[in-house]
Amino acid sequence: MTAMSASNVTSLHPTSFLLMGIPGLEHLHIWISIPFCSAYLLALLGNCTLLFIICTDPALHEPMYLFLAMLSAIDLVLSSSTLPKMLAIFWLGDHEINFHACLTQMFFLHSFSIMESAVLLAMAFDRFVAICEPLRYTTILTQPLIARIGMAAVTRAVTLMTPLPFLLRRFPYCKNRVIAHCYCEHMAVVKLACSNTRFNNIYGIAVALVIVGLDLLFVVLSYVLILRAVLRLASQEARYKAFGTCASHVGAILAFYTPVVISSVMHRVARHAAPHVHILAANFYLLFPPMVNPIIYGVKTKQIRERVLGIFQRKKI
Repeated sequence: MTAMSASNVTSLHPTSFLLMGIPGLEHLHIWISIPFCSAYLLALLGNCTLLFIICTDPALHEPMYLFLAMLSAIDLVLSSSTLPKMLAIFWLGDHEINFHACLTQMFFLHSFSIMESAVLLAMAFDRFVAICEPLRYTTILTQPLIARIGMAAVTRAVTLMTPLPFLLRRFPYCKNRVIAHCYCEHMAVVKLACSNTRFNNIYGIAVALVIVGLDLLFVVLSYVLILRAVLRLASQEARYKAFGTCASHVGAILAFYTPVVISSVMHRVARHAAPHVHILAANFYLLFPPMVNPIIYGVKTKQIRERVLGIFQRKKI
């Protein structure tokens, strides 16, 4: 009886889904793939370079750079979990994705997005300590504490996202198996289930609101305190230098949260817009931060800029 029940449940799961890519713009998939591929290659090159420099240079084993290494590793996984399959759709017309591979992609996508938000919050705390408590910076942000922060970011993301694949596995999928998207996003998969998905809908929205809302709130609070401390500095040069140490992190925050906010606003304000508008906005959210974060830190951070230039100069010699 148990075996028969398991067989019936399994039969209601499709062996695979079909990812449409960008509905309405199928005829432009080849052209769209050019900026997508370029962004992915830049993300791979930039983040691998940052990781290599930080890991091999003991002088960069400071809290700010260790958090940056975490951010680069997350960006590599985040972009690599979706871009290769997208390019396969655009170039080869390979729309099929295995059911379990789809759930795995969804898990990695959402988990690492949550981790990135946590690391950006940790970097805000790092800047707060560096500017507001400069004499205690090294005693507060020790390497064991940084390791615990990293583990907390991973644990939070995995704990929140682990239920989703199991919740989706219990649904029967008796509707069509076509996902009108480039990748397996949670709500896109939920729409294909022919069962009561109210809990999934509430859970997904609640997690997004709590994570983005709380993390962004604490980031803003950190910068309010930082701004207050900077404005108390006596000289204009000291204020300028303090602001300069935050410039890279502010750029990374804007690169991550701006596409999230734009995509959320579009879903509510432009509900009747063509599907490809929402999908392009969602893809921008995945492509933009991994591509620009290494550029932001490479340009704005003197120590990293000097080491990158040193690598290329040695290659010329």
